[in-house]
Amino acid sequence: MALTSPAGRRGGKLSRRLSAALWFLLPFVLLAAVWVVIVEVTEVEMRIFPQITDVAGAFGELWSSGELFTHVGASLRRVVLGVIAAILTGIPFGILLGSSRWVAAFFAPLLRFSVALAGIAWIPLATLWLGYGERAVIFIVWNAMFFALAYNTMLGVQRIPTQLLRAARSMGTPRARMFTEVLLPGALPNIVTGLRVGLGYGWRGLVAAEIIAASAGVGYSIFLAQKFFRTDVIIAFMIVIGVLWLITDRAVLAPLERRTVERWGMKAVTA
Repeated sequence: MALTSPAGRRGGKLSRRLSAALWFLLPFVLLAAVWVVIVEVTEVEMRIFPQITDVAGAFGELWSSGELFTHVGASLRRVVLGVIAAILTGIPFGILLGSSRWVAAFFAPLLRFSVALAGIAWIPLATLWLGYGERAVIFIVWNAMFFALAYNTMLGVQRIPTQLLRAARSMGTPRARMFTEVLLPGALPNIVTGLRVGLGYGWRGLVAAEIIAASAGVGYSIFLAQKFFRTDVIIAFMIVIGVLWLITDRAVLAPLERRTVERWGMKAVTA
């Protein structure tokens, strides 16, 4: 029976990674090709829809002027602050819901109801309460993430085996250790899933809030470009938003979810 050498295993692993990367990029390449052909054949005006070369030119302008870094930096700062606020509030609240049947019975319907309203629907109230600017946008990011994160955390706690909870209580585990050593680790796979889903909602809420309530950021830039019929700039920033989300999801959230699921011996497929 032949054994594969370490070099052979590394080569095979690299080959699989390259194949997966090419397969992942293929739809984008095809989309770009269709884009070029349709715009070329229809000869549509740039103010209606730009050619891919026009978008590349707009991206170059934004890069050289520094506007790209200014607006992307402002948006990333708001996302990070919103994510931190959602983690600090949503996870403890979700654990509270999951560890108390009566509290969960009371709040679960409200959570399901609020998921449909989270994020964008709160923008008018956010601007009334907090004014136009940084605080309103961060609130929307937090709001968009909070309910998804809290609900998934609650489900994670409820899925912890009852025998494990009874054993921890029978040994007189203090509440602080119960939280850090039983409830939080046991709910972690669901928490990471909730973070991944909630961050997607948070990005959407961010863009919408910046269009209405900010004077900097990718959403504001898209709104400003629309006033001057700069569809090339609009599409360029849309691509930036998509790339930022793909990097966050594929490089951070998906591997974190996969490792968390594997760590706790659960079978799941993370795309």
